[in-house]
Amino acid sequence: MEETAAAAAVPALNASAPASPEPSRASPDADASADPTAAVGGGGDDEHESKEVVLRRYFLQEWELVAAILHRIVAGGGVVEPADVHRIRSIMDKYQEEGQLLEPYLEDIVSPLMSLVRSKTMELDCGTDELLDIIKPLCIIMYTLVTVCGYKSVIKFFPHQVSDLELAVALLEKCHTMSSVTALRQESTGEMETRCVVLLWLYILVLIPFDISTVDTSIATADSMDGLEVVPLVTRILDICKDYLSNSGPMRRISGLLLARLLTRPDMAKAFSSFMEWAHKMLLAVTDDFVDQFRSIGIVEALASIFKIGNRRVLYAAVSGTWNDCSVVMKTNVSARSPLLRKFLVKLAQRVALISLPHRSPSWQYKSISSSLGANLSSSTAREGYLSGSSQQVNIDHTDMCFLEEDMDVPEIVEEIIDLLLTGLRDSDTIVRWSAAKGIGRITARLTPALSGEVISSILQLFSPGEGDGSWHGGCLALAELARRGLLLPSSFPDVIPVIIKALHYDVRRGPHSIGSHVRDAAAYVCWAFGRAYTNYDMKAVLEQLAPHLLTVACYDREVNCRRAASAAFQENVGRQGTFPHGIDIVNTTDYFALASRSNSYLSVAVSVAQYKEYLYPFAEELLCNKITHWEKSLRELAAQALSLLVQYDMDYFSGHALEKLVPCTLSSDLCTRHGATLAAGEVALKLYQLGFTFTSNTQKALSGIVPAIEKARLYRGKGGEIMRSAVSRFISCISIAGISLNEKTKRSLLETLNENMRHPNSQIQCAAVDALRHFIPTYLVSSGERIANDIISKYVALLDDSNVAARRGAALALGILPYKFLILKWMPVMSKLCSSCTIEDKPDDPDAEARVNSVKGLISVCETLTASFDQSSNGGDSVYAYIKDYVMRALFRALDDYAVDNRGDVGSWVREAAMDALERCTFILCKRDSVALRTAPASGHESEMSDMEINASSTVPQLFDSGIAQDLVAGIAKQAVEKINKMREIAVKTLQRILYNQEQFIPFIPHRELLEETIPNSTDLEWAVPTVSYPRLVKLLQVSCYSKPVLSGFVISTGGLQESLKKASTSALVGYLQDSDINTNGEGKSRECLLSCDLLWVLQRYQKCDRVVTPTLKTIESLFSRKVFLNKEGYSEFYSGLIDLVGSELKGSKDFTKLCAGLSILGYISSQSDGTCTKAFCQLLTFLGHRYPKIRKAAADQVYLVLLQNNDLIPSENTDKAQEVLSETCWEGDVGEARRKRSELNEMAGFSAATSQKCENRETGRKADVQTAVSTDENKSYSSLVDFSGY
Repeated sequence: MEETAAAAAVPALNASAPASPEPSRASPDADASADPTAAVGGGGDDEHESKEVVLRRYFLQEWELVAAILHRIVAGGGVVEPADVHRIRSIMDKYQEEGQLLEPYLEDIVSPLMSLVRSKTMELDCGTDELLDIIKPLCIIMYTLVTVCGYKSVIKFFPHQVSDLELAVALLEKCHTMSSVTALRQESTGEMETRCVVLLWLYILVLIPFDISTVDTSIATADSMDGLEVVPLVTRILDICKDYLSNSGPMRRISGLLLARLLTRPDMAKAFSSFMEWAHKMLLAVTDDFVDQFRSIGIVEALASIFKIGNRRVLYAAVSGTWNDCSVVMKTNVSARSPLLRKFLVKLAQRVALISLPHRSPSWQYKSISSSLGANLSSSTAREGYLSGSSQQVNIDHTDMCFLEEDMDVPEIVEEIIDLLLTGLRDSDTIVRWSAAKGIGRITARLTPALSGEVISSILQLFSPGEGDGSWHGGCLALAELARRGLLLPSSFPDVIPVIIKALHYDVRRGPHSIGSHVRDAAAYVCWAFGRAYTNYDMKAVLEQLAPHLLTVACYDREVNCRRAASAAFQENVGRQGTFPHGIDIVNTTDYFALASRSNSYLSVAVSVAQYKEYLYPFAEELLCNKITHWEKSLRELAAQALSLLVQYDMDYFSGHALEKLVPCTLSSDLCTRHGATLAAGEVALKLYQLGFTFTSNTQKALSGIVPAIEKARLYRGKGGEIMRSAVSRFISCISIAGISLNEKTKRSLLETLNENMRHPNSQIQCAAVDALRHFIPTYLVSSGERIANDIISKYVALLDDSNVAARRGAALALGILPYKFLILKWMPVMSKLCSSCTIEDKPDDPDAEARVNSVKGLISVCETLTASFDQSSNGGDSVYAYIKDYVMRALFRALDDYAVDNRGDVGSWVREAAMDALERCTFILCKRDSVALRTAPASGHESEMSDMEINASSTVPQLFDSGIAQDLVAGIAKQAVEKINKMREIAVKTLQRILYNQEQFIPFIPHRELLEETIPNSTDLEWAVPTVSYPRLVKLLQVSCYSKPVLSGFVISTGGLQESLKKASTSALVGYLQDSDINTNGEGKSRECLLSCDLLWVLQRYQKCDRVVTPTLKTIESLFSRKVFLNKEGYSEFYSGLIDLVGSELKGSKDFTKLCAGLSILGYISSQSDGTCTKAFCQLLTFLGHRYPKIRKAAADQVYLVLLQNNDLIPSENTDKAQEVLSETCWEGDVGEARRKRSELNEMAGFSAATSQKCENRETGRKADVQTAVSTDENKSYSSLVDFSGY
């Protein structure tokens, strides 16, 4: 039962809007769509309107559309547009969980559609397929309403004339014979829906108050039926329904309901007997076949429906046989494998028992106060109502009870059924346990008090320690049912309440997880049922026991459904049981949404509730005994924090009892216990210190001995070693902040422990150890002298060159947290070593990106620590600031170019991200120092009236942060803002925003600040990670020469990348920039295309042989050429010439297929131009006709052919046709020797010198000699390697 109590606490709509005793209903003749305001009722108050008027008000908008579609369907005599059916279904499906909203409209929807079905059935022959084509879409709409509102609400508006019975049976026979074609279709075509709707139509039609034999026209005369035969019309219905009982869909259930209505009629005795014989035969012959399994489920479900609504006198004769069949099927393998079958068997068994027992209202049943508010208010006083409610159940007439006990003879079959139901409470499936619990409640209501007491005793036995979680869950459901029905008397509370309290905390460890959430949820449901069933007079003492446990579950349970269920149960009891201390305040705190987050429940809600003494100590005990020993690591950590937040309410309790309990548990053999205890002890000690508590010497001694004891017990070894290391580091951090006194031996031991944890490969352990060192060193080691400080610094600096990667990572972080008194002794070696560890160039053999990230973080931390003491004075620290400017900033700029890649992807982005943060912080350090120096320097006396920028510009004092650093800073970060990783773009732009708009420290000397502020406004509304937002803005930086080259080197990574959406957005932004006439450039009259061409050449020169940049740059140039950028214009000869040279050097010896194809395309575009460089490009293009890769030869041939079509000046006109013939007829992917001979012919046709041709041949021959063996053995080997390299 998932969230039973929580769901029960949510009021239904009709409960919040009480209706009048006779709710007014819209007239069937009224058209709601014609007069929408009529449904609204003139804008009346919802609280005083009828339910249907209120519902119409909030469904009005969609009803107009539905009414229009219905009018179109009725007017057209059927569904003309199939889309209308889909529209109605999509509207109705939105109300799946609130079907009551549709109830006022059901008559207006169902009546015209069913009338149309009826009229079409009468008009057309039932044997025609045309009829089915018309009614199928109508039935789809009808069935949608059934699924949303329930069949009982819908069938009330079905036509039910006597003459419709044979009509509906004939239609059902036609539907039964049609074949379904929906098995492989996503959309239903209506066969199943039509059958279901016709079955429901018959369900209402078989209730006609006449003998069916008088309706069946197949009976010629009344004398032809002697009363011993089944009416033919009924036989037809029975045969079809029997077939549907083996169906796996909804037809099985609906046919069972139809059979129940039909066979329980007074005139169906013969048909009932016939069906029971058939059911008996089928159940005893059940096999493992799937059809038999579904048939068994259908038969048992139909029998359960029959025994639910049938006459007791008629059914009593079938009780024995039905129970025997039920018990036989329950023992079969089919039942063991089918929870649904077991559920219906339990349901059938309980109804058989109810038939066997006489119906009576037990006088011993508990009578609570009335659920009606008016009835309660009419009583003289509330106390009289409570006492009368209690006395009604206490003062049971002894004579009546004895009479009931003596008069009632419980059949043996009922005892067997009760045993079956008690066994069903232990079932492995919830649906079976839930059905069995309801059966127990129904049967117990017909038993005597003594027998009901025996039932309750049997239920309580389900809570024994040896029982499984299913038994506990079933027992809770049964107790809840008994309480709801008033069958669990208050005299049973002493036996029941302890069991419920245990169930509220039921949690059994099973391997790496635990089970029991469903038990705790069901136990909360029991408490919820108690609140509704009993008066305050009987519940006062019980609630005092249950309330702390309910709130403990509500605040500290692992599962959100259990927290909400317990909160709902507590809310129900507070609301119904009268005043309770702090009840309303707690209900407001522990609301449904506040408990959704586990951390919020532990750290906020529980702390608010614990301020009341009634709950503080139960909460603390729950955390100490259960939660800090929980199997889940994250929950133990959360519990330790939650425990520390409770310390504020009773410091003596936590410093005494809590710590005394926690300290021994830190050495427990159970990993979960010692881990949670270690964390909790540290957190409690820290909180006590923060609250001003003074630790006793015994407490300090106990706390200081925890870590040495753990090490002595060797609890770092084994499976839980890593978990304990992290906990120990946190514990040391807590006692360091708290200042617990330690002896020298313990200090050395703890320092060694932290150093070991710092070298651990687990990053979480490293971070925990470094965080502990941050507090441990200032507290215990700063006063130890310079020797200790020098030893620690030397050790950590040496670890930066350690062969162990984890040691380098930890040492870099550890250096960053050292205090000023340590760093000032050896600040230069520390910063120098960290600078060299930041960049991959200084350590080419070190591929570890995490070590570089930590070095960057450690470096900036060292800078901030050292400069923190110099900010208020201009004297001292100049050498440190100069070092930061000259070396640290340079190292960080190099780290900004870290593009290392491994099997995890672009790991260099981690370094770049850390470098951007470090550059920003270093910038603030230098600018703050400059501002302090300027304000302390001699000036004219009116500096206060000048802005920071003016002071910086007018002062003659040397500046640490100058224009060169400012330009490099903005250019480097702007480059990151246009690259391909969304996260990096967003981080880079936000970094620039903080630099441009910092309120505390103005950053001077930024070139073109106005343009930057226009491009990057001080707004949080823009989503910079979205390419279509960021690129159109940032592309404007290309117009500034000091930013254009770095920005373009990052931009081409996106425009020439593999991600299509990124490529499309960036290319569109670049082309838009070139076409935008509003953008001004500072290029001395040069066009934007000309400036861009120069920058592209710079990028190719700057990143020669760097495929990461060169390949996307070539693809970008190719993309621009394809858009006619740089083509068919004058003044680009220098660009073409430089591009040819750079492309030639890049393609020489390259094995990158993408790079080669992009280069060939560029050479082809240049060759097609009527320019002086076209011959040079064409010559290079011809060279690739003899390339060693067949696919490259083919691509080069395609380019040459296209060039010849566009440029007639490259080959004399008399040779053009022959050259094109050679290009088209030669198999360029074939023999390389043949390809090179054809290439020589084309060279001769083009008139290229023999020397040039011979030079190319010599190069190819030399390359061929190097790979002669490979080529001679397998000419496709090189091509295979190319394919592998290209990823095809």
